[in-house]
Amino acid sequence: MNLNQVTVPSTNVPQAITFYKKLGLKLIVHTHDEYARFETPDGDATFSIHFTSEIVKGTGIWLYFEVPDVAKKVTELRAKGITFETEPTAQSWLWTEARFKDLDGNQIIIYSAGDNRKNPPWRFLDDK
Repeated sequence: MNLNQVTVPSTNVPQAITFYKKLGLKLIVHTHDEYARFETPDGDATFSIHFTSEIVKGTGIWLYFEVPDVAKKVTELRAKGITFETEPTAQSWLWTEARFKDLDGNQIIIYSAGDNRKNPPWRFLDDK
């Protein structure tokens, strides 16, 4: 099984397209203002946005985008007008990450984990 795509809701798909293009995603589908799909610069997954008239309350959706250098990416995105909620921070789960929100309040985490993303020291060694 391969995770192909993640889709998030938006109350304004055209504005969301502009926002996610700033992050470096490549727009590949936009046939109407209720849906858009992007390719990520690395890997094989796609990311899409669909229109909703109401955003779900609570903590919302969390999106993780892995980059080789979090501090460098934060500097790059700040220059494009992205406001971060946290500075690049080394976390106890062995990832470095910085957080901000998209226009609909979805949490976005720019992070670097290296081998610890799939193989942290506490990983289960077998499928039980």
